[in-house]
Amino acid sequence: MLVIGIVMYYRTNNLSDYVLGGRSLSPSVAALSAGASDMSGWLLLGLPGAIYVSGFGGAYGGWMAIGLAVGAYLNWQFVAKRLRVYTEVSNNSITIPDFLENRFKDKSHILRVISALVILLFFTFYTSSGMVAGATLFESSFDLSYNTALWIGAIVVVSYTFLGGFLAVVWTDFFQGILMLVALIVVPIVALNEIGGWDAAVQAIGNVDPALLDMLAGVGTFAGTIAIISGAAWGLGYFGQPHILVRFMALRSPKDVPKAKFVGTTWMILGLYGAVFTGFIGIAFIGTQDVSQLGEYGIKLVEENGMQVLDNEETIFIAFTQLLFHPVIAGILLAAILSAIMSTIDSQLLVSSSAVAEDFYKAIFRKKATDKELVWVGRIATGVIALIATLLAMNPENSVLELVDFAWAGFGAAFGPTIILALFWKRMTRNGALAGIVAGAVTVIVWGGYLEGGIFDLYEIVPGFILNLIVTVIVSLLGKTTSEMESEFDETLAQLK
Repeated sequence: MLVIGIVMYYRTNNLSDYVLGGRSLSPSVAALSAGASDMSGWLLLGLPGAIYVSGFGGAYGGWMAIGLAVGAYLNWQFVAKRLRVYTEVSNNSITIPDFLENRFKDKSHILRVISALVILLFFTFYTSSGMVAGATLFESSFDLSYNTALWIGAIVVVSYTFLGGFLAVVWTDFFQGILMLVALIVVPIVALNEIGGWDAAVQAIGNVDPALLDMLAGVGTFAGTIAIISGAAWGLGYFGQPHILVRFMALRSPKDVPKAKFVGTTWMILGLYGAVFTGFIGIAFIGTQDVSQLGEYGIKLVEENGMQVLDNEETIFIAFTQLLFHPVIAGILLAAILSAIMSTIDSQLLVSSSAVAEDFYKAIFRKKATDKELVWVGRIATGVIALIATLLAMNPENSVLELVDFAWAGFGAAFGPTIILALFWKRMTRNGALAGIVAGAVTVIVWGGYLEGGIFDLYEIVPGFILNLIVTVIVSLLGKTTSEMESEFDETLAQLK
């Protein structure tokens, strides 16, 4: 990873190279990079842990995997090509705030600044989730203290992102994505074989709790319905994730989208269901096998209802690597977790640093800043944002999935409807976009942070997404578009044909 960072350092000459790679990505690299940057440490830690606790039918169980697979496909199908074309037509925009400002001809820069602030807010929490995941990995693998593990992980990730920018990030993502996929296929297959096959696993889980096998558990009850909607609603988040959207913008040609869509969707489905079955088989394995030696690896067990269970459910993948594989293979599989963590944190740091360099520093303070100056502003911002995220992650009680949950909802609700309408609705206005972004972000913060119980147990992305959509449409209909905005929209449609 460091070698790639150093090589790409010498290929990074301007801010476009640093934040978008000069729009040079091949379809396979773009697809695997989008998948790997999307699926952070929660794919190997958080999601298997959620399945281990709640089975197929829990709020973050099988429904979440289905929602994410569908959402990823729809994002490639409807957003990728149009965004690639529109960002180039609209003054060659290189960041999401840059695109929104150019799309709506906002001379005041307020839309760019508000968008950048939302990115910095939610990416700080998202990056923090990766830092927690890295600390969990190092803590259990090397018997380090949590804080020591946290700082080691942070230094590892920041180093090559600081050096090589976007090209370093996407090429490391490419290799990390391959390693993650192999790990998620191999681990559940070996675990299933060890336990005696599918029937033995299902029987063992049924003995623990038959409801864990039922994806429709809770249907017909208010709480169950809320849980199913919340799990499936994760798919809405894809349309507003800046670190995924920039991969679409960086494709070398709109003609590469169909191939990238096939590669990306296949990777996503295999990876998600590998994670789901890792957690599912873990219920049977930990409950029926001799796992007493896990304490040697820093993985704690507790007794619950007369059975031994993991003290931290998010270590189920780590537990399998230690129990089932030769140390050399286990080391490679643990590197897959680090790959997942690094591939997302580096992307988030890059998008955040580009928001500082392009959307604050250049747009407001130094309109005539040189390319070299902007690249170094981006690099410094990378270090500062990583430091803040690491400090936020210093509480060892933090859950990877809970932090991702909040940030994913924030981006999905703030930018999802905005991006979709900006690409497909000619009548949308600057004020509509601004009002929608604020409405979505505020709803997620208030609903997710201050309200609880009953309807407020619904995942905050749902009310945030809906409110953004309604507010954007109403405010846009009260205003007017310009002829320049409409001509760019028409030119985009013409190029798509």
